[in-house]
Amino acid sequence: MKLIGLICMYLLLFCSHLSADPINEDDEISLLIEKVWTNWNQSNIEINPDTTLDTPEMIKKAGYPAEAHVIQTEDGYLLTLHRIPGGNNSLPVLLQHGLLVSSFDWVILGKNKALGMIVNQFLNLNIFNELGLYDLPAMITFITKMRSQPLHTYVGHSMGTTSFFVMASERPDVAEKVQKMVALAPAAFTHHMKSPVRFLSPFIGAIELPNRLLFHGEFFQSDVLRFFGSSIYSDNIIVKFLFSNLMFILVGFDPKQFSYSLVPEFLSHYPAGTSTKTILHFVQVYRSDIFRKYDYGFLKNLWVYKSTKPPNYDLSKITVPIALFYADNDLLINIQDVIKLHNLLPKVMDMYRVSWDKFNHVDYMWAKDARKLVYNHILEIMKENPNDTYSNNLI
Repeated sequence: MKLIGLICMYLLLFCSHLSADPINEDDEISLLIEKVWTNWNQSNIEINPDTTLDTPEMIKKAGYPAEAHVIQTEDGYLLTLHRIPGGNNSLPVLLQHGLLVSSFDWVILGKNKALGMIVNQFLNLNIFNELGLYDLPAMITFITKMRSQPLHTYVGHSMGTTSFFVMASERPDVAEKVQKMVALAPAAFTHHMKSPVRFLSPFIGAIELPNRLLFHGEFFQSDVLRFFGSSIYSDNIIVKFLFSNLMFILVGFDPKQFSYSLVPEFLSHYPAGTSTKTILHFVQVYRSDIFRKYDYGFLKNLWVYKSTKPPNYDLSKITVPIALFYADNDLLINIQDVIKLHNLLPKVMDMYRVSWDKFNHVDYMWAKDARKLVYNHILEIMKENPNDTYSNNLI
């Protein structure tokens, strides 16, 4: 009953917020969240201590040193990089997460299991066009200056690969600082996805205006879910069942590789939110089957691009050696789309199929056996000579 009362209280406060006279919107939303959080704390609901840990705290709990670096992009935004420093001879590696998640996903499996704790690297906390044009260049430039050496390996998952492809095709001056790239579930083309997500694409455009007015253009960043994720309710078997099966429907069914015990941590950090424009951009790429810039519509395209259609990202300009990882049970990234990407890239150093037949889209970060199935091969790729000659012919 207490949980039901809390939900009703939140809805009441939310409705009150919508009907209130417009004052300072940022202040009003902050007061709303403060009221909800205060009532939550006074409700005596037990908190799972692990769900309150952020990425550096999770790293330190595993026994590693952790650093946080705040850097500024060319367009004026501040980014936070989380770093696990290695020895003097360690090589810099940048891990970039995908859509609606955060740097926490690179460390959630824990010591000797999470990729973030296997290699010495920087973890990014996060619209894939701007991410590729401004955010990644700022991160890569910061890392290469700090270490006085090129970025040894960039590892991206899902949208973390999309932003790299944008950067490498649009900013060759930055791409030349990267020796090699590992693409986990590369998301340049998604036209053949099998996930039910594709059925939502016709309705995404309708949310743009209300989302911009009510939530400043941010998509699916939910403090309510985080409240529940930090509570004893997230450790309930029903909650675990609902969360896991909803996820399986969207990304692929793989219960044997899923760590049900980590559901409270998942819920306390997921979804991390993104911009509505990013979602719309992915929908455009899915519908058109063309990897190109954001489509503003006929008139604005003429003003922005001097063309009625947005220009394509030229993947043939990417000179960084790239390893492509794919899985048969990934409902979001289909092998046909990976093959199409492969044939457009000049330097593919590896085309790697994950051997577990049920491996899905999020298993790259969450699977119990991710180290054996994926990470060990990434470590092998990192040892290869980046100056080798690669072919773009699919074997």
